[in-house]
Amino acid sequence: MARVGGRNSWIAVPAGLVCAAVLGVLVWLSLPMIPVALAWVGDTLRSATAPKPVATPAMTLAQQAADGAAIDCRTLYSDDLWNELMWRPGSLLNQSAAAPATAATAFADAASPEVLVTCAWRFDSGDIATTFARIDPEAATLAEVALSADGYACRTGAQLTCTRERGPVLEEHTLRDGLWLVSVQTRWHPEDYGARLDRTVWG
Repeated sequence: MARVGGRNSWIAVPAGLVCAAVLGVLVWLSLPMIPVALAWVGDTLRSATAPKPVATPAMTLAQQAADGAAIDCRTLYSDDLWNELMWRPGSLLNQSAAAPATAATAFADAASPEVLVTCAWRFDSGDIATTFARIDPEAATLAEVALSADGYACRTGAQLTCTRERGPVLEEHTLRDGLWLVSVQTRWHPEDYGARLDRTVWG
C-alpha cells in the first residue's frame, strides 16, 4: 500500500492515543447523565400519551353562594362595573351584613333574608346600596305578588325581576334559585346596573 505523503507515524500514533483518551474521558463524564436522560425520555413519552385533564368550568357566584362560600363586594361586581364605581368622584364603599335598604319592607320582613353581603356606596352624585342574600324558596314565590302590590313592575323568565322608580330612587330586585339581589340607587343610576350584577351572579 502506498504511504500517504507527508504522514509521520511518530506523530499520528500519539495523536490517535490522545484523541482516544479524550473520548474516553468524555464518555466517563457523561455516565452520571445517562439515568437523567432516560428519565427525561420516559417522562416525555408518558406525557405525550397521558389523557389530557378536562377543565372544570368556573362556578357562578350563585353556585358559590349555594355552596356556602364567602361572598364580598369585590366578587359581586364585574371588573368593568367595579372600576366604574371605584373611580366615580367621591366613591366610598361600606361593606356589611346590613338588611336590604328596600322600601318593600313587608316583603323583606316576610322573606327573612340571610344577608351574604351588603355594599353601600356613597358618591358625590348619589348613593347605591346593593344586598345579596339567601331566602327561602317558598318566600320567593310570594315576591311577585308582594312587590307588584307595592307598585313594582315585575317580569318573569329564568328569574323574577322587579323594578320601581320614584323620583330620584330606582329599586331593582332579582330573585332566582333561593337568592335575592336588591339594589337601591339614589340620584345616580349606572347604565344597566342591575343587569350587569345579574350576569355576575348567575352568569
